[in-house]
Amino acid sequence: MKTLMLAASLAAAALPAPAVAAPAPAGETRACLLIQTIRQTRVVNDQLVEFITRDGTLWQNKLPNRCPGLGFERAFSYSTSIPQLCDVDVITVFQQSAGTRAAARCGLGKFVSAGPARKPAPPKP
Repeated sequence: MKTLMLAASLAAAALPAPAVAAPAPAGETRACLLIQTIRQTRVVNDQLVEFITRDGTLWQNKLPNRCPGLGFERAFSYSTSIPQLCDVDVITVFQQSAGTRAAARCGLGKFVSAGPARKPAPPKP
């Protein structure tokens, strides 16, 4: 039994490591992103939210309409019934200045790849 386990371990060690997915090419459009792949979000303004996925892709989501308060508050939430965030979903802006209360609700647009995400500049000493 030990020999079989050792042989299986050696065989597994000889397999190549799984490849990390490359960032999506710039211009690729998707209706949905898997929630588990979203690493970070950045609010740019009242109509643009950026999502950075674990593979390093920067996805821009231009909302079909301006979302009041989003650019100022830079805080939102979402709730879905499936493990994806899609262009049919709605985000809720949170007013942090008012004791964290829900404000505007706004629909998302398509996710468009802007290519690899830029790494933030290192802090200045």
